[in-house]
Amino acid sequence: MKKLSLIFLVFLALPVLAKRPSGEQILKRIDENLSAKTQISVSTMIVHSRRGRRTIRAKTWMKGRDTSFTEYLSPPRDKGTKMLKIRDRLWLYSPRTDRIIQIAGHMLRQSVMGSDLSYEDLMENPHLWDLYTAKIVGREMWNNRSCWVLKLVAKKRDVAYPMRKIWVDQERMLPLKEERFARSGRLLKTTEIQTVFRVDGRWYPKKILFKDVLKKGQGTEFLVDSIQFDVKIPSYIFTKAALRR
Repeated sequence: MKKLSLIFLVFLALPVLAKRPSGEQILKRIDENLSAKTQISVSTMIVHSRRGRRTIRAKTWMKGRDTSFTEYLSPPRDKGTKMLKIRDRLWLYSPRTDRIIQIAGHMLRQSVMGSDLSYEDLMENPHLWDLYTAKIVGREMWNNRSCWVLKLVAKKRDVAYPMRKIWVDQERMLPLKEERFARSGRLLKTTEIQTVFRVDGRWYPKKILFKDVLKKGQGTEFLVDSIQFDVKIPSYIFTKAALRR
């Protein structure tokens, strides 16, 4: 009877076990949900620093995972500043100096517009499955959503964050919370998706809070004002000549 009871319990558990995805499958679904052939978005970045609050608006064109062009729309002192990313290269144009400089080496660790984001963050491949191995280490509720908790370990040494821990919404497949660590295990940055919205049949972050834990301040809010997926973008947008247009 004991053996029959054990077999019965295992039989009941099989559907639950079958529904549990692997860490790699979860990363693939996150990447599929957030990626597109092309994207055009308008965003607002609110930087909360020791000096006060600063609001920056920008428009970004993206193609695939490694090509993007950003133009800053406001405030007036930053209007016309542009950035171009092509694979592992990043250029910045300043209208005040009328110069184009390439951001490389130690400069990649500098803050973007005084925010909690670095140029290195912008350069990193957004597809987590390409960069990390993943293991499910638990299930937790976060912000009233049931989440898989994953531990990520970098596949290569040349990534900005060798280890990460993410809380992934089980239904929407969005990483609602994230902790990014140095190789030593020291916590460097955190991110939180605070609100989401539905666009073109997918869930997408609406408001994200980035926090560099090594800096003082209340972090940087990033709000997606509008976004379009799989739209036609002229090829000249992703050229150095477009930086001065």
